[in-house]
Amino acid sequence: MSKKKPPHATMLNLMIGHWVSRLIQVAAKLKLADHLKGGPRTADELAAIAGVRAPQLYRVLRALASVGVFAETKNRKFKLTPLAATLQTGAPGSMRTAALMLNSDWQWDAWQKLLDGVETDDVPFVKAHGMSVFEYLEKHPDDLASFHDSATGLTNPAIAAAYKFSRFRTLVDIGGAHGALLATILKANQKLNGVLFDQPSVIAGARKGRHVTAKGIAERCTLEGGSFFESVPKGADAYIMKYILHDWDDERAVKILTNCRDAMNKNGRILVVDSVIPPGNAPGYVKLLDIEMLIIGGRERTKADFAEIFRRARLKLTRVVPTASPLSIVEGVPA
Repeated sequence: MSKKKPPHATMLNLMIGHWVSRLIQVAAKLKLADHLKGGPRTADELAAIAGVRAPQLYRVLRALASVGVFAETKNRKFKLTPLAATLQTGAPGSMRTAALMLNSDWQWDAWQKLLDGVETDDVPFVKAHGMSVFEYLEKHPDDLASFHDSATGLTNPAIAAAYKFSRFRTLVDIGGAHGALLATILKANQKLNGVLFDQPSVIAGARKGRHVTAKGIAERCTLEGGSFFESVPKGADAYIMKYILHDWDDERAVKILTNCRDAMNKNGRILVVDSVIPPGNAPGYVKLLDIEMLIIGGRERTKADFAEIFRRARLKLTRVVPTASPLSIVEGVPA
């Protein structure tokens, strides 16, 4: 029977969590999981492929193997583990782009200003970069692409499977980026039409992307550019927004919801796809994600929080639909 770790040891492991994060980022940048897809390799072999120094790479791999990311075998070779396999490029639910984005320097610089955001009403990201996160991403296209890519993955099929979208004729994806979620839903619901709505620059990227231009999807999907703070496409049966409201404070979230409320059909639905903070002290990804949102000026919400902003937007929260992912679908109807 293993002994329970003393509090000091547990605290130390928590304190050095950023060490592991940076190691994972290095592995993602060097595409080590891709290079091991064909079987185990030595650090020397991997270093030659990646163009780095073998002795240092061995130490990185050994450290990652100690937390279950890769495993060292005979003859100092390393192989994939289930954890390491999630870093493969293009694999179902690949987390490689998320590993790169979440550990990027522009993210870390903002996190260093967390205390400022606790001591004052300053937004840490703005404190670090002199502009909002969305202004920053508009000025840095590579980071913007990484940001959009990291938001896809296993969550989209889970969302499409969790809700009966076939009841609708038209679904508008508010702030839908390059259309990965909308394309997934349309693929699963052959009679549904979609509207992808985002900023004009984002829509321009979507027109060149692979999601809403695919055969069988493009014929049922229109693309519109604009600002959801001003207006959204009118006359749809449902308006879905994934990872949108959590980017904003309550006042601006209510504005987005109100614009959707004013645009929808009288029997329409609002579908907010976000994580919902559970009660109690149990560990939860969303409780940590809420601090990421604090960094950029947004917030995660409890069911009661959603009910309140829905009420302010003349909507009524009808139910919270869980998905096979950390996200839920918070459904609302006109009040």
